[in-house]
Amino acid sequence: MKPLAEQDIRNSFINCSKGEAKRVSLPRDLGERPWDDLDFLGWRDPGAPDRSYLVVEREGRPVGVTFRFPTSRRGFLHRSMCSLCLTTHPGGGVSLMTARKAGPAGREGNSVGVYMCTDLACSLYVRGKKIPDSGARFEESLTVEEQIARTTGNLAAFIDKLYV
Repeated sequence: MKPLAEQDIRNSFINCSKGEAKRVSLPRDLGERPWDDLDFLGWRDPGAPDRSYLVVEREGRPVGVTFRFPTSRRGFLHRSMCSLCLTTHPGGGVSLMTARKAGPAGREGNSVGVYMCTDLACSLYVRGKKIPDSGARFEESLTVEEQIARTTGNLAAFIDKLYV
């Protein structure tokens, strides 16, 4: 992923107003992010524990999505799988992220959900740069490049649902 500037991120959001986009709490470490290893930029809002954000490049431009998710209190023995990168996590490591749809449908309150890694580090898990709390990912027969393609394809399919 190409590095993004603050204004590019704020202008990218498709499912919130310009005023809401101005108030989004951006990550302070944009300069230190491992941009070459990211398929999307994802972060949680430190001031609002039920909010997270994601920016992905689509057709040469950044597309940002705001999410809400419930704080879960699942036990450590409960395991869930991210529907983007297929990494399993114990406890609250996977959350149902809901995003308001873009345009008139979103203004009417329609939303779409996806089960994602709560820390939004799918790109790093797929590449083996971050290890889930459980210690390892399932071994797959796909190459890392094929897993990356699957993850970005799953994300693209979700983003497409925001426009329908």
